[in-house]
Amino acid sequence: MSRTVILPARMQEAIWTHVLRELPNEGVGVLAVHQDAPDTLLACYPLSNVAAQPAQRYLADPLQLLRALRAMRHSGLNLGAIYHSHPRGRARPSPTDLDLARYPVPYLIADVQGRELRAYLLPENTEIEVLLL
Repeated sequence: MSRTVILPARMQEAIWTHVLRELPNEGVGVLAVHQDAPDTLLACYPLSNVAAQPAQRYLADPLQLLRALRAMRHSGLNLGAIYHSHPRGRARPSPTDLDLARYPVPYLIADVQGRELRAYLLPENTEIEVLLL
């Protein structure tokens, strides 16, 4: 499947603000889309990383995730993407990232040191284009 994720500047800023604030841990959050524009990310919902080793992996707080999904639905939005950061690694899926992938949406990975965002369909590990606006 060929797909592009459209990431407006305000969404980029929201992601970077969140993942930098979470250092040295991985940051995690979800992004919403409208059904009429399923590739354009419109809203950012930062979540707490409750993993036992948050500097090496991410696990979104389940209650916060549920609240974010409900807020999206209430606003007429849908889950469009999941993002997380690699504080000391590249913007490529790790074996843990592949194991954690459960949702059929793009996964954005933020390479904090290289200041790079990449998107993948997981667990297939297929990179897709991120169009930065």
